[in-house]
Amino acid sequence: MPRTLSILGATGSIGVQTLDVVMANPDEFRLGWLTVNTRFDLLEEHLGRLQKHGFTPQGVVIADESAYNEFRRITSFKGKILCGDEGVCEAAAAPENDILLSALVGFSGVLPNYAAIQQGTPIALANKETLVSAGAVIMPAARERGVEILAVDSEHSAILQCLAGEYLEEVEKLILTASGGPFREWTIEQLENVTPAQALKHPNWSMGNKITIDSATLMNKGFEVIEAYWLFGVGAEKIEVVVHPQSIIHSMVQFCDGSVKAQLGLPDMKIPISYALSLPHRYPSNFKRMDICALQNLSFFPPDMVRFPCLRLAFDSLAQGGTAACIVNAANEIAVASFLQGTIGFLDIPRLIETCLEKITHIDTPTLDDIVQTDKKTRALAESLVKQGMSVPAVLMPKVNGAATNPNLVSS
Repeated sequence: MPRTLSILGATGSIGVQTLDVVMANPDEFRLGWLTVNTRFDLLEEHLGRLQKHGFTPQGVVIADESAYNEFRRITSFKGKILCGDEGVCEAAAAPENDILLSALVGFSGVLPNYAAIQQGTPIALANKETLVSAGAVIMPAARERGVEILAVDSEHSAILQCLAGEYLEEVEKLILTASGGPFREWTIEQLENVTPAQALKHPNWSMGNKITIDSATLMNKGFEVIEAYWLFGVGAEKIEVVVHPQSIIHSMVQFCDGSVKAQLGLPDMKIPISYALSLPHRYPSNFKRMDICALQNLSFFPPDMVRFPCLRLAFDSLAQGGTAACIVNAANEIAVASFLQGTIGFLDIPRLIETCLEKITHIDTPTLDDIVQTDKKTRALAESLVKQGMSVPAVLMPKVNGAATNPNLVSS
């Protein structure tokens, strides 16, 4: 029997590729709800494309009110149309959902994913910030309700595949691979002058703007470390990051006998999406195949946490626990948005995050409301720091020998 699939973030990179997987497997799925933030025009295009393949979603949600009103004006869609964050949560928790593909950006995924868990719906999770910010609440709730959370990120999908048939207690190390982004060989002096256009040119993957910047700073890899901690239940000391520029080995697992299992594949997100949706089987596909004989050089080296301190901050927040990672995520979202707007520099991103981590009150055992309030407070602080430093050249620079280079930032 086909399963009813709803997609949160249907017009983003992951959402669009998920629709491709669905249309390639028409006997496996019905479409429940599709949600978007503002791109009602892309939603209208996708609805037309889906209709040609015999798919009509039960309903759609446009989170932004003005986009919702415009969509109502132009669309011929006859299903249910909801608006706002409440509508997204309603779609996520719809009782007809057999599985939810969660591809929202940032903290916006926390409440809808929690709502889906309360309904008992399995989640194919491509919104790593949910576990980064709220893993301490999300994972216990999922265990209590017996809800399966399936990894969609290519690295976590690789680990999931490597762990198939294995015993978790025999795992010695999870090894997450990172492409290193476009600046892996750049000096600190060069990084000071990185432009948004340069940072958005990822060498291997085609992704949305926010995750592409996170990849350039290695914050994305830091978030994946935290996500792996929650998904697989291993200690932070058992999670390692290695830079692998070719992005062919997506991650590895080392076992207690010294054996290492790796999952290889071309950098194509449709593969881990398909795997998450097809478990415990695999859908046949016509995705491009990898030519093993063409792999002449696979290289690996440790990440540089001096040039890329965002990765260190992620490890630090995981060690601190509680709301620390929530603070890091919220500050990072403001920092990335500010960098893309040209308000702060590339190296200002980790300094802003570290300042917020130092200044926001930490809660060891947070509730969901604690996490929501911490997120709001961190965003407010980060925005005020950015606004305060807008007229200062080289604002929010990283610490040098333990001393902050911008006294206005530290004293605020």
